[in-house]
Amino acid sequence: MMSYDCRTLAERDQGIAAAVEAVKSGQLVVFPTGTMYGLGADAFDEDAVAELRRLKDHGRDVASPVMVGSQQTLDGLVLVLPQAARELVEAYWPGELSVIVEHAPSLAWDIGDTDGTFLVRQPLHPVALELLRETGPMVVVGASLPGKTPPTTAEEAQEQLGSAVSVYLEAGPGGEAVPSTIVDCAEEPPMLLRAGALSLDTLRTVVPELVESD
Repeated sequence: MMSYDCRTLAERDQGIAAAVEAVKSGQLVVFPTGTMYGLGADAFDEDAVAELRRLKDHGRDVASPVMVGSQQTLDGLVLVLPQAARELVEAYWPGELSVIVEHAPSLAWDIGDTDGTFLVRQPLHPVALELLRETGPMVVVGASLPGKTPPTTAEEAQEQLGSAVSVYLEAGPGGEAVPSTIVDCAEEPPMLLRAGALSLDTLRTVVPELVESD
């Protein structure tokens, strides 16, 4: 178990390299994603994702959210990206927008019982982006144990998760915790499931046909 202070350039480079190696070896890492710290695993490593689910006490009915480092990575996970999803991610990625889309049926991953869809986001934090561009898609959840307060630093996450995580990337406290906006683009018309950081009116400037869930 190693911790790196990514607020210094030398440790940031060392930490990201160590985290990339850990992820590719099937281990778990903690890193800043913006307003929160995420607990992440290689999305294509079934054992690593299963361990992440075990720590979070998530059953298969809880879909595992995915983070990517670029829009191009998202294109590689789908057969066809709906036009609404493309317009939204071009407008608001990287940032606090998550979209639900259908994944390519050939993908060799197990992210839960999702009926062929997945929730995906490109985070804004530079450490997260650098990490994800090296690792490829990762399953990422909040870096806290069930029933515990979400950590605002990697140090706080380490107090909860300890040696279950191989690498902790510290970047200091995040900003005000605002949930990401979630839009289901697997539906027609696309549906806003959670407003979060982006309002319905804001999103409709990009996708006018967007509807709100009941």
